[in-house]
Amino acid sequence: MKNKVIYLFLLCTVFTSCKQKGEYAAIPSKKIPEVVDYNFDVRPILSDKCFACHGPDVNKRAEDLRLDTPEGAFKALKDRKNEFAIVPNNLEKSVLYQKITAMDSTELMPPLDSNLKLSSYEIQILKKWIEQGAAYEPHWAFVAVDKPELPKLENEDWVNNEIDYFVLQKLQDVGLTPNPMADKERLLKRVSLDITGLPPTPEMQKKFIQNDAADAYEKVVDELLASDHYGEKMASHWLDVARYADSHGFQNDQLRTMWPWRDWVIHAFNENYSYEKFVTYQLAGDLVPQKNMETILATGFNRNHKINQEAGIIEEEFRVENVTDRTNTFGKAFLGLTLECAKCHDHKYDPISQKDYFSTFAFFDRMPPRQNKGEILAEAPLITISDEVVQKELPFINKKEEEDVDVMVIEERPDVRTTHVLNRGVYDDVGEEVTAQTPASVLAYDDSAYERNRLGLTKWLFDAKNPLTSRVFVNRMWQEIFGAGIVRSSGDFGMQGDLPTNVQLLNWLSADFMENGWDMKRMIKKIVMSATYKQSSVISKDKLAIDPENKYLSRMSRLRFNAEMVRDHALATSGLLNPEIGGRSVKVYQPDGLWEAASSGRGVLANYVQDHGSNLYKRGIYIFIKRTTLPPVQLTFDAATRDQCEVQRQSTMTPLQALITLNDPTILESARVFSENLMQEESTVAEKIEKAFGTIVCRTIKPEEKEMLLGYYNEQESAFMKETEQAEAFINVGEFPASKDRDVVKVAALMQIIHTIYNLEETIVKS
Repeated sequence: MKNKVIYLFLLCTVFTSCKQKGEYAAIPSKKIPEVVDYNFDVRPILSDKCFACHGPDVNKRAEDLRLDTPEGAFKALKDRKNEFAIVPNNLEKSVLYQKITAMDSTELMPPLDSNLKLSSYEIQILKKWIEQGAAYEPHWAFVAVDKPELPKLENEDWVNNEIDYFVLQKLQDVGLTPNPMADKERLLKRVSLDITGLPPTPEMQKKFIQNDAADAYEKVVDELLASDHYGEKMASHWLDVARYADSHGFQNDQLRTMWPWRDWVIHAFNENYSYEKFVTYQLAGDLVPQKNMETILATGFNRNHKINQEAGIIEEEFRVENVTDRTNTFGKAFLGLTLECAKCHDHKYDPISQKDYFSTFAFFDRMPPRQNKGEILAEAPLITISDEVVQKELPFINKKEEEDVDVMVIEERPDVRTTHVLNRGVYDDVGEEVTAQTPASVLAYDDSAYERNRLGLTKWLFDAKNPLTSRVFVNRMWQEIFGAGIVRSSGDFGMQGDLPTNVQLLNWLSADFMENGWDMKRMIKKIVMSATYKQSSVISKDKLAIDPENKYLSRMSRLRFNAEMVRDHALATSGLLNPEIGGRSVKVYQPDGLWEAASSGRGVLANYVQDHGSNLYKRGIYIFIKRTTLPPVQLTFDAATRDQCEVQRQSTMTPLQALITLNDPTILESARVFSENLMQEESTVAEKIEKAFGTIVCRTIKPEEKEMLLGYYNEQESAFMKETEQAEAFINVGEFPASKDRDVVKVAALMQIIHTIYNLEETIVKS
């Protein structure tokens, strides 16, 4: 019984909650600002409660009243020439105010049947806004980036770089102070995982702890950025954005060979391609003046969508679906907009019409018709990658197979078809003809500066006046490091998206990113060198009460590893990790029968055929993704489904995750191999436990922790000595060869300790 108590004490049970009764009592009530700001105070209310009936969508607009523009709000009401929805500085003549405060339910707005209701606070905001002149402003995200001056601070002692000026000013505004700097061990673990996705090695830990030089941390950052594993970590997020998978999807869900494109993504990050070059190659590598095999391979980004190869489909229907996917991906990945909401009708909240949608659609609608039908690995247009091509043109491709590899790419045929608005978004309900164009509300398309093709589209995207491109990417990189973006709805910078928690910081970072050549490594370094990033994650009750979501960054958030990191961490710390960069996707351990149960029974992916040898120990980014049957461990740890572009993963903690870390063969095998390796060293059991703890948790073990684990080891050793068959069964896990002449009992006892350490909540948390 005592063993179980100790074990459960150490395990991450994820059943506890930090919320105690009365803990949030100190949260201040929301106060009406002295000067009401349209973008940050008024527009969110109108967007939530009014725009559905009185917004951009002309087909759903009631009473011909439009409240999202000043022209619409200030004009005379329909059939009432002397009445106006809003009269600046005059509440009595503003029909909007009379309606939202009406006592008669038949006059009240929003109407009762809408299930929407304005709070007292919201009514007071609208009242004060009208009294102050009802000034409209362009949506903040649609205004070109203007680099703000650094805030003036009375005390700059805490500041490391420009980021900290904006963060500290915001903290002072809300009555918070920053946390002290994290200790060196936790800071090293954090930055190593954020830059490479892997924990620091014991050698790296020792070197950093012993180095007291002022630039010790910066040297570590530079070393991590120079690692080839940096490209893998960055690519992990980009594969979600690009909806990368190893199968086509739909019912038959057959094999595809897009992994060389993934190798290119890793290569591009490691070579520190500018974000402009990185995106241009992917959107229009076939159109750049100096196109070559690499730039064409990069356009595989446009072909990562699902493809239906089933017999009997309507070709035009699924061709339109493919172009729709490319259009929607462009909108979310690069503009942070929900363009898809304008496919069937005008956008209900953002100034994007259905015509705007299909005008953007036209850029991606020029691919030649499908030629090679049937269940094949790659549909034309495609490139064939042979050993000779790898040797002469694509040396970064990790190709070990003798046979050639076909990779789908994109090709431009300007005169292949005309593009039309599709009424209600239906593929065969053809409406008005449109030409390639972008939403003017974002940035007008300048024919003198941009060609009307995908290359021109990328030039429009990276025009310094484009208000979204830099903001959207900087925000996502901030999200990858801090757990949430400055704009928390990282896929929606439109009217219904979250407002930035620190708009001046976002604008400064975005301007700085553009001014410095869209340099991604430089931006990452800027963030991790800030005092904001280096803070400890200790949470006081006062800070939890005032800022429970840590929007203002008075501390570092405690963030659980993502799905790939959970696996990579176990492999790396045990010595099992295969550090090889790139290559085909691998099939690792998973429960029997999953593919067979969900498969149509046809094709090479009907049955799961597991890999063996070193391929079992490659990083999580290389795990084979079959769209209809996702890898179960990754799915449980909130990995993306890869059905469509995803820019933000959920991060949950559930009992199923705890059960996986307890029972997953990879983690058990890692514990076994680590135990065998330690048992071969000339050291005491206490020293072995100390080394295992430091390697896995990335900090020095506390005396009481060591005492507890040593006692647990002794108990387990005694128990296994009495049940040697149970010890043998326990360590008989995984395909990695067992060490020769191992002491079964001692290996099993130490494996139990290491497995317990792997299951600590602290183990799989970055901070």
